[in-house]
Amino acid sequence: MISFLKRFLIGRPLKSTELGEQKLNKKKALAILSSDALSSVAYGPEQILIVLVTIGAAAFWYSIPIAIGVLVLLTALILSYRQIIFAYSHGGGAYVVSKENLGKYPGLIAGGSLLVDYILTVAVSISAGADAITSAFPSLHEHKVVIAIVFVILITILNLRGVTESASVLAYPVYLFVLALFILIGTGLYNILTGNVPAELHTSLGTPVAGISLFLLLRAFSSGSSALTGVEAISNAIPNFKSPEASNAAKTLIAMGALLAVMFSGIVVLAYYYGIAPRADVTVVSQIAEQTFGRNAMYFFIQGTTALILILAANTGYSAFPLLAVNLAKDKFIPRMFTMRGDRLGYSNGIIILGVLSMVLIYVFEGKTEQLIPLYAVGVFIPFTLSQTGMMVKWLREKPAGWMQKFIINTVGALISFIVTMMFFLTKFTQVWPVFVFLPILLLVFHRIHKHYEAVADQLRITTCEETIKIEGNVIIVPVAGITHVVMNSLEYAKSLNPQQIIAVYVPFEREEEAIFEEKWRKWQPDIRLVTLYTPYRSIVQPLTKFIDTINWKAAELNHRVTVIIPQFIPKKGWHNILHNQSSLLIRARLLFRSDVIVTTVPYHLKK
Repeated sequence: MISFLKRFLIGRPLKSTELGEQKLNKKKALAILSSDALSSVAYGPEQILIVLVTIGAAAFWYSIPIAIGVLVLLTALILSYRQIIFAYSHGGGAYVVSKENLGKYPGLIAGGSLLVDYILTVAVSISAGADAITSAFPSLHEHKVVIAIVFVILITILNLRGVTESASVLAYPVYLFVLALFILIGTGLYNILTGNVPAELHTSLGTPVAGISLFLLLRAFSSGSSALTGVEAISNAIPNFKSPEASNAAKTLIAMGALLAVMFSGIVVLAYYYGIAPRADVTVVSQIAEQTFGRNAMYFFIQGTTALILILAANTGYSAFPLLAVNLAKDKFIPRMFTMRGDRLGYSNGIIILGVLSMVLIYVFEGKTEQLIPLYAVGVFIPFTLSQTGMMVKWLREKPAGWMQKFIINTVGALISFIVTMMFFLTKFTQVWPVFVFLPILLLVFHRIHKHYEAVADQLRITTCEETIKIEGNVIIVPVAGITHVVMNSLEYAKSLNPQQIIAVYVPFEREEEAIFEEKWRKWQPDIRLVTLYTPYRSIVQPLTKFIDTINWKAAELNHRVTVIIPQFIPKKGWHNILHNQSSLLIRARLLFRSDVIVTTVPYHLKK
């Protein structure tokens, strides 16, 4: 049943030779890797207005110069990540750049920040998509968390089916969203140019506003820069592209940057001319669409595509998180299970972990994007800053042809990214303080995992001088619970090993029971020694381990090794296990961590 459900949900297993078929062309890659960045236009401009509204509607004109600043940063990031794509065509993005140019720990800070950021990508995108749905259908507002979690599950399953299959599904909603936004922006600009938008809805550019300050403008700029999250995803996912990978990734990055610039600028301009103010229950894009078209089919088309891309923008996280996890796992900083490909040739463990953690975040934060976005944005601007700085070091060290121009691009990007990061810390500390908790914890976890892998490799290496103990004999202990086919099966196996001695051990809880069992054993297996360990405390494991200690001490003097063979019957159906005492599991769990005892389980499979 489980196997059938798995095949139904994720499809048939793919051969390793079919990996090439799972690569993305530019059109599909733009949809699957740019959806996060493109979808951020649905909430990035709104974040600017949320800051400016604290001064008043008269300050909304400042959104125009702030948007220009965001576009300057976008240009610097696009040009910089284009350089990273060609310099590090094997992928890894900010983690690899920072590690190779700034050192191990800056690399781990960048990698850890991005891992958390991709989890937040899923949580923020899905939550924002649920907001768009509840804006159009207010009666669903109280079910927003459930709606968000259902969408996470669906997208997780979609990604488990494989990269190309998920890209094929996601391409249509992404391009429909781009079409919808272009129609909205084009119609809105036409209304403005033809005088259909009343001038009294907005204040003129340059209007003096009391209470405005450079600090507040920088705060609004840093908030608006949240629209740039997801720009780095393409540089992390270069291995997903068809050949030539680097060239195709660079072209996709430029296309994404151009689309993002046009749509972000258009929404900011329309919001300014329409005099849109941010509201808790309705998004800015929803208000613009309603004023442009009214609450008709076109409005619901825009809201529908916006909700879809916000939800499907989570797929950027599903594309980039597993590949980043692979790089960290190859460097032995996170478990190696992240390097394993699943049935559909995707990195299934990374996909599943990402889905689970994002659902936890949505539940904890109750799907409130305004609480997640600052933490989400600062989590990506830290790697932005480190990767730009790393590229500066690279150009200074290597000085290839044209390095000065590249150095200037990265310097501008690093400087602006650093300013944005500092503004988040200064203005939204109450929302981003968890960064100072989870980053040190992540670094500690990375360090401990790496230390473990190094220790394991050192101990397993044959060239180490650790002395191998010569085994000259074997003593087998078989815990028995009765005279059954299960016990007989284990005893026959024990005899086949030709040990020096076989000892059956029975642990009775009553004296009468002890005598009866000894009499039965003498008649059934007279050639095998039986030891009974009476205990009034109803514990099997403790007296058994004490007896093993005694035998082990005697066996060690003769260079004999003690082997414990545990009989275990396997029910025909899995759920039958809950109907039986799992004594064999308890014994095995206690003995597996002992280096002086070999533990073997001999299964006996029931037929009905």
